[in-house]
Amino acid sequence: MVVPITQGRRVIVSGMGVISCLGVGAQYVWEQLLAGRCGITNIRDQSFEQIPSKVAGLVPHGIKPGEFNSDLVPKIDSRAVTQMTQYCLAAAEEALVMAKWKPKLEEEKERTGVCIGTGMIPLEEVVINGEQLRQGNYRKISPWFIPRILVNMAAGHVSLVYGFQGPNHAVSTACTTGLHAIGDASRFIRNGDADVMVAGGCEASVTPLGMAGFARMRALSTNFNSSPQQSSRPFDKARDGFVMAEGAAVLILEELEHARRRGAPIFGEILGYGLSGDASHVTAPSEDGRGARRCMEAALRDAKISVKKIGYVNAHATSTPLGDAAESRALLDVFKDHARNILVSSTKGATGHLLGAAGSIEALFTVMSVNTGFVPPTVNLETPTTGCDLNYVRDSKAVWDGKNNPRIALTNSFGFGGTNATICISQYQPS
Repeated sequence: MVVPITQGRRVIVSGMGVISCLGVGAQYVWEQLLAGRCGITNIRDQSFEQIPSKVAGLVPHGIKPGEFNSDLVPKIDSRAVTQMTQYCLAAAEEALVMAKWKPKLEEEKERTGVCIGTGMIPLEEVVINGEQLRQGNYRKISPWFIPRILVNMAAGHVSLVYGFQGPNHAVSTACTTGLHAIGDASRFIRNGDADVMVAGGCEASVTPLGMAGFARMRALSTNFNSSPQQSSRPFDKARDGFVMAEGAAVLILEELEHARRRGAPIFGEILGYGLSGDASHVTAPSEDGRGARRCMEAALRDAKISVKKIGYVNAHATSTPLGDAAESRALLDVFKDHARNILVSSTKGATGHLLGAAGSIEALFTVMSVNTGFVPPTVNLETPTTGCDLNYVRDSKAVWDGKNNPRIALTNSFGFGGTNATICISQYQPS
């Protein structure tokens, strides 16, 4: 069925799924987040012994509520699926069930696409198979090695499991991956390429080699090895680096009239999407935050709203001295006098940094905020030292009143290579 491209196609969120160190399930994780809990723990595996950072956000495995197990993953040939893809499939299943969207008709499957990415390939797969080759064991290299490490395979497996034949797209833009995936997916719908998109990010890079690489860059927290739940502290004076975490988050994006016709739940609306590049440094952001500023301005232009409409910003802030300060400076530059009226928080204090899945889980939290009227706190923020006087949400959740105006927020993601994304998300308004 050919659908003509039309102006004004609105994009809403009809389903959400999440796997994280705070637990499994969108509602379960949201409640943990609002309660100010932290999912970061110590790494005790001996294979990490050489690495100076001993903290990470690990997905809890088990059969209790909020824990991950194989029953949450749709049945698929396990030889082709890594842990990362399992997290992705479980998050997609939850999101599709919530959205009540598992189409049977061929034309509906053709109008449903997938846009899911990852920041890093499964490095341990490379280590294991590379060692076999070095030892002369060519025949012990898995025939599934290449399919298991390809960036697009999480998106591919979601498409295969559910038979979705619309755009099959993968994003890999470092720590901006998850938000770029959602933003790109929203444009596929706006442009008429699909009516429904399964969008998000996944990551499972808490491995010895992955952590060793970041540790050698001195990017990871090392001062809180004995108190892991205090290690990720965005904007705080004692921040000393980010905390690696794993998981997945998926949103179901849908064209508004399509959702209305089938009576789908609506949790929020994507109003705008902005992108920019720093062109400054391979790993560090521009100190003046100009790349982040242009990115937020682009999202506001795309949404066609003024800065005064924004009530909350879910910040990228990873708990690094330079990055948190640069983003805070960008917020002041964008919002000027209105900046003090905006609630600002970083949920990485609770979840750690999910790398390629960070943008998608934070977009999910932003949807929950505009839908419920609660803003999660920045865990471990005791003494802000960014040089910027912003209204950081600390200690406990904030109540966000949306009676007189719709609740509208921005969520930011920035990545190595100077790649930036911002999405503007609104409380759903029928008219």
